Amino acid sequence: MRELTEQEHFWQGDFGNEYAARNQGSALVAANVALFAKALARSQSIGSVLELGTNTGNNLQAINALLPRAELSGVEINASARAQAQRLGIAEVWQGSLFDFAPQRTYDLTLSKGVLIHLAPERLGDAYAQLYRLSRRYVLIAEYYNPSPVEVLYRGNSGKLFKRDFAGDMLERFDDLHLLDYGFVYHRDPLFPADDITWFLLEKRP
Repeated sequence: MRELTEQEHFWQGDFGNEYAARNQGSALVAANVALFAKALARSQSIGSVLELGTNTGNNLQAINALLPRAELSGVEINASARAQAQRLGIAEVWQGSLFDFAPQRTYDLTLSKGVLIHLAPERLGDAYAQLYRLSRRYVLIAEYYNPSPVEVLYRGNSGKLFKRDFAGDMLERFDDLHLLDYGFVYHRDPLFPADDITWFLLEKRP
């Protein structure tokens, strides 16, 4: 069994529990509905979705509202958050690290939202490979953007939050990935604020 990274231990433990407890509520889900409605506007025929880093299921609730007939799945390392997401009854959520998830199938859409920023930089390539390998057509990345890699102190913790051009990394790694759409949601948005998230919708094409 492999040794978990420092970041995986961090999110698996008390800090992950506290994060799950404070990120709740209908306003958060509503903001996610608005974000995903824009981010997926140019997609089509999405019948299955996999989220890497599901937490308590806020993103999946929003996607379920937009794509009620889609089969939803998730992966979550924190046991408490995973249990809450599973209890929603809208998705099958696997407990464990996204690096270890190995289903014998693919999904129309794979996504990460606020997850890649918290991974060990040396394991990002593996995360990109998971998003790419498990996707049949679309990859959606919604993260903090910076044109070059930079570390940010996160609630007093070092080595726990990193910004960079995640979508650019993936476009350079995988020749058949193409940028389909992108956008930004400002934390001062009067109706649906989303903590300065930049999203990128990528599509696999021959």
